[in-house]
Amino acid sequence: MSDQTPPAVITPDQPLAASPGHLWSRRHALAYLGWGGLVVSALAGIGAWVRACYPRVLFEPPTEFKAGYPEEYRTGEVSTRWIAGHRVWVVREEAGFYALLAVCTHLGCTPGWLPQEKKYKCFCHGSGFHMDGAHFEGPAPRPLERVKIALAEDGQLLVDTAVRFRSEKGEWDRPGSFLKL
Repeated sequence: MSDQTPPAVITPDQPLAASPGHLWSRRHALAYLGWGGLVVSALAGIGAWVRACYPRVLFEPPTEFKAGYPEEYRTGEVSTRWIAGHRVWVVREEAGFYALLAVCTHLGCTPGWLPQEKKYKCFCHGSGFHMDGAHFEGPAPRPLERVKIALAEDGQLLVDTAVRFRSEKGEWDRPGSFLKL
């Protein structure tokens, strides 16, 4: 016949035995959960300590940039070469230079320069600005802002987008908003 033992029959009056390959006892499960929580807490503490070792610094590009030599600009024209990198137009007039921030004062879109019409036009909502930045159409509440323009030591134009001048506050007459040559 067979050398195998017959399977054990469990009756309702017999308790289930916790064998190593089958079920855990409640004590074992709680011990594992306790140690698991301790390990997670320790890792979170180590992560917080490592994060505290590094300062929270926002790295932004510099606000000042050199915009080339004055001879590179033609009188009565708007230069659009700084739009992609800095959102700035540099304008040369007979008396000198000014720089306009290419940010619509309505909702912050970047307007485009239309040389045939001699105006800046915001394509988002239709605001229009004259060559000097004055508002004349659309929902924008005020003119474009000028940014600081000066001559660097090497003779190049130096534009700083962090320093802004607003027309409605009478700041377009302040030093730095216009560079006389």
